[in-house]
Amino acid sequence: MAGQESRSYRAQGIVLRHVEVGEADRILTLYTLEYGKVQAIAKGVRKLRSRKAGHLEPFSRVELMLAKGRNLDVIAQADAQSTYQTLRSDLKLIAYAAYVVELLDRFTYEEGENRPLYNLLADTLTRLDGGAYAQTAVHYYEVQLMDLLGFRPQLHTCAACGEKIQPEDQFFSAKLGGALCPRSITADPGAWKVSLGALKYWRHLQRSAWSKLKDLVIPAEIETELASLLERYLTYLLEYGFRTPGFLKAASCNRKKSGFFSFLKNYSFPGS
Repeated sequence: MAGQESRSYRAQGIVLRHVEVGEADRILTLYTLEYGKVQAIAKGVRKLRSRKAGHLEPFSRVELMLAKGRNLDVIAQADAQSTYQTLRSDLKLIAYAAYVVELLDRFTYEEGENRPLYNLLADTLTRLDGGAYAQTAVHYYEVQLMDLLGFRPQLHTCAACGEKIQPEDQFFSAKLGGALCPRSITADPGAWKVSLGALKYWRHLQRSAWSKLKDLVIPAEIETELASLLERYLTYLLEYGFRTPGFLKAASCNRKKSGFFSFLKNYSFPGS
């Protein structure tokens, strides 16, 4: 009928996770360029002869044709644009990718288009697949994700007194959302100690474009401290922890021993 709204639409998305339903179906959570976070059902995708199966694996970037449904939209066609094969051959990189998609999944709702978030996710997966320093790529993602979601911490002035942070070891207050100078520690006695080195690298990740960071290797001791600080702060913002950091630690001890599908068999994706 002329003028009737189409029941089908196209979208470009990245598979965040899936839940198996029935004998052969899956409900997928995707983050799309055009519509933000969406859920859709892929019918028959677990059948051996399914044409969609290889196109809807976790982390895949895929072109979709969807049909509007009563409860869930239905994936009618799927064409993988990037399956990140290099990433999938390395268990540690898979664990990093799992952490990246879990972060986005935990922090977002089905609230419409957000192209900067989509581009940050897609760029990060491409960097992990393309040989970038994984720790730097993931920390850049964490810091930029906080910025895009409105959780940018105050790192140059004290979150309590407003004075400029001096070149010395400081504290970080999750409650106040920023660095805390030693003279203001009473504002949050539970603030975490942060070295000057970790604070400098956090600032660098916050203010710099990726092009200036792509060759950055964070010293091991500082990287360990920074990783802990970022994870703790993100956990505070969410009010509960993540599942993937534990898998990342396990993968670090078992790198390249198992393939991608072996990992997936033992890993339950966030929300699944």
